[in-house]
Amino acid sequence: QVQLVESGGGLVQAGGSLRLSCAASGPTFNYYNLGWFRQAPGKEREFVAAISRFGNSVYYADSVKGRFTISRDNARKTLYLQMNSLKPEDTAVYYCAAGARAGSQDRTEYVSWGQGTQVTVSS
Repeated sequence: QVQLVESGGGLVQAGGSLRLSCAASGPTFNYYNLGWFRQAPGKEREFVAAISRFGNSVYYADSVKGRFTISRDNARKTLYLQMNSLKPEDTAVYYCAAGARAGSQDRTEYVSWGQGTQVTVSS
């Protein structure tokens, strides 16, 4: 089973940008469809974006469409989330996940999770 470690979170002002990374270990990275989720305090974990095994299909939550870009580098075994035009409501812990069917927004379908990275957007 793939193991995932997120990085790149931090504090940014509204309108700013961050790029999250998710490094994977294990020999079968390109076997997995991948996704990003986030969880704000007191709220359920919600879908942000997903990408298919070879990156040819991407999916976004309506709340981030046009501002966030998901990508992957299978040679480097790394998943990315470029976040632009950040808003205070984007503040959350961001998690990468692996193992669901392509484009799934259902967190219960994902079998591997990272530990999360905090993103805080100040107004």
